Amino acid sequence: MNNTNTVPVIKDLVLIGGGHSHLSVLKYFAMHPVPGLRLTLITRDLHTPYSGMLPGYIAGHYSYDQAHIDLRPLAQFAQARIYHAEVDDIDLNNKQIFCDGRPPIPYDYLSINIGSRPGALHIPGADRFTLPVKPIDRFLTRWDELIDIVTGHTEKDFHLAIVGGGAGGVEMALATQFRLHQLLTKNHQSTDFLKIDLYSDSACILPTHNRQVRKRFSRFLKQRNIQIHVNQRIEEVLKDKLISSDGQQYEADAVLWVTNASAPAWLAETGLAVDENGFIAVNDCLQSISHENIFAAGDIAAVIDHPREKSGVFAVRQGPPLARNLERAIQNKPLKKFIPQKNFLGLISTGDKYAIASRSNWSLEGAWLWKVKDWIDRRFMDNFNVLPEMKQAQAPVFNREMADKQTLHEISAIAMRCGGCGAKVGSTVLSRVVNRLQPVTRDDIVIGLADPDDAAVSEVPAGKLIVQSVDYFRSFIDDPYLFGQIAANHALSDIFAMGAEAQSAMAVATIPYGIENQVEDQLFQTMSGALDVLNASNTALVGGHSSEGAELSFGLSVTGLADREQIMRKSGMQTGDVLILTKALGTGTLFAADMRLKAKGRWIDGALQSMLLSNQAAGLCMHRHDATACTDVTGFGLLGHLVEMTRSSGKSVELNLDALPILDGALEMIETGIFSSLQDQNVRLRRAIKDPGALREHKHFPLLFDPQTSGGLLAAIPADNAEACLSELVGLGYPVSVVIGAVADDTESVESVTLVSG
Repeated sequence: MNNTNTVPVIKDLVLIGGGHSHLSVLKYFAMHPVPGLRLTLITRDLHTPYSGMLPGYIAGHYSYDQAHIDLRPLAQFAQARIYHAEVDDIDLNNKQIFCDGRPPIPYDYLSINIGSRPGALHIPGADRFTLPVKPIDRFLTRWDELIDIVTGHTEKDFHLAIVGGGAGGVEMALATQFRLHQLLTKNHQSTDFLKIDLYSDSACILPTHNRQVRKRFSRFLKQRNIQIHVNQRIEEVLKDKLISSDGQQYEADAVLWVTNASAPAWLAETGLAVDENGFIAVNDCLQSISHENIFAAGDIAAVIDHPREKSGVFAVRQGPPLARNLERAIQNKPLKKFIPQKNFLGLISTGDKYAIASRSNWSLEGAWLWKVKDWIDRRFMDNFNVLPEMKQAQAPVFNREMADKQTLHEISAIAMRCGGCGAKVGSTVLSRVVNRLQPVTRDDIVIGLADPDDAAVSEVPAGKLIVQSVDYFRSFIDDPYLFGQIAANHALSDIFAMGAEAQSAMAVATIPYGIENQVEDQLFQTMSGALDVLNASNTALVGGHSSEGAELSFGLSVTGLADREQIMRKSGMQTGDVLILTKALGTGTLFAADMRLKAKGRWIDGALQSMLLSNQAAGLCMHRHDATACTDVTGFGLLGHLVEMTRSSGKSVELNLDALPILDGALEMIETGIFSSLQDQNVRLRRAIKDPGALREHKHFPLLFDPQTSGGLLAAIPADNAEACLSELVGLGYPVSVVIGAVADDTESVESVTLVSG
């Protein structure tokens, strides 16, 4: 993320969906930034599949990464915030977007490119017993399951049905057969039991293509024993059969649904103008005919004056004109029309590395056409996956063409912001945010957030000890809601590592300079994320402090309560104890790579999911299993926190490098030489390792020093309790919990850690 941009946000452009058109929009704004415009991408999928390479991926010609565009580095390249969420509603009047499980997201301008889904899923049984090809990401997950079913099939014939006789259905039939036959042959299995049938409700296959194309594909399908059923409208799907409109029944052990595209119902319910099929109605400028601040492209859009079939070709072509019109719209400039072509060259694969060309009334075929298609597809992917280095020569100034008089007045005041108490977020903004928050209430909070007093007051029950901790750091991700959640988890972790119950918290937030509504939203998003975590742990938010600054930073001062005998400390390890770690390592190197646009989106998502996992249940579990010492693994890395435990306990430990759980992608980034900026300081603690020898070259060795954010708990547990403790931890939602070592004899030596492998 870009932490150096001090230009105030004037307008918010939100992109819903990571479809083919929005890829061009992101790339365009990366190359032509508009200072003062904040770009946000909301996407259900972090890796968007390219439809042109889907048949090749199904057939096994491409790997996952070759057929997908990683949206996270592309969004960062465009200096766009990326929210991993799925939109389910839009409030057009208040300009807010709703996603399940997070606060509303405001917008000034909106562009929608969410693709489509197969139509006719309303047919009885279709939603239960078929595998829709769209959304593609969900199809790919279940496609792997289907491969396992077919390759493990040992009984009677297996009938695979493809419903949909268009280009997508024909390509899918040929690609699935090719891949399954390849796998069965590799496993020395017969392919005779696999029966593939293609169903079309038209009088022919490929009804939108010319006769020559249909003839060529009919030949291929016949050669490969794929049965074609035309004039067969499927009207019901049962668990193991299809029923057509004329009453015929067909065996079907699995069904791929590749029918015409349809739109999600929620779009029409928002009040947006849609066509008779529910697609967003747009004019020649790709602008909604009912709401001028909303645009749409790709399958989800219907260009009223120029209707075209749903094809990835049109989505790709709409990308550049969409980007330019969005740029014009936010600067209050006239839009320009885009007239889509009527015909296009279609290169349709036949499963193997062979393709048939289709355009207007002519057709060609050959292996050389597949090579042409492969070259075109790879060039398209490289345009978004291979990103150039971008250097900003000087600090940008905001684009004045976006701002009205009120906005200009607010911006002029930003330059005169005071320090000290004058740097605080305004009371009106703060009051509105506080009024929207709903913190939990506790009987032992006497004066809290709802009261006007200058300080919070809490009651300490008799016999209880107060446990206090504070954490505060700048944002390392561009989603303030997610950042608030992680920061709260990180701050609470110290309390839970000591076996205490969190009672109350006070927040400290620094919000980037901006106009009033932007500051309010940023503060609300961050506080909402933190509050979700606090409420889940029954921790009362009782107050805090907010100020404006150059970048988003957030932290919490947390107060906990514990019985004296309940406290777990870093000291206390006993000889014979085993060491249990509850979360995987690698957040430091992954987010260092993320800043350099080198980390894959799925790696960062995995790291974020780990950070969002609270240590509360783990801390209680450790206490129940008589932990003799416990700490959370954070900035000093695993070795740093382990050394704190050994030195305070007067013990030494044996640490098994092979046993360390590692986050996906962390090893790959370490191997490329990408480390956190704190790594060098943590490496100084290597003197605590007793003669590591050849283990310095172990692939896990550098991760001993990797600083963690919202890391797991590290505890010493009596060996007899370890198995039960691990079993309970896994059941509580800590799946990577593992024994990583053991406590050895007392030691007075600085070298308190011995590394082993195996």
